[in-house]
Amino acid sequence: MEALLIILAVLFVALIVILPLVEKYAPKGESRNYGNLTRFIFPLVALLIVAQMVRHYFF
Repeated sequence: MEALLIILAVLFVALIVILPLVEKYAPKGESRNYGNLTRFIFPLVALLIVAQMVRHYFF
C-alpha cells in the first residue's frame, strides 16, 4: 500500500510540474482543432466502463 501511495504522489507532482511547462512551450501559432478528439471521448469512456465491469465480475 505504501508503494502505491508513493507512485501516486510522484505522478501527481509530475503532473503539477509538467503540465505548466507543456502549456508554456506549446506552439501558439497553430489553431488547435479538438473536434476530432472530442468525438472519441464518450465511446472510449463507455468502453472503459464495460472493460472494468468485465474485469470486476469475471476476474
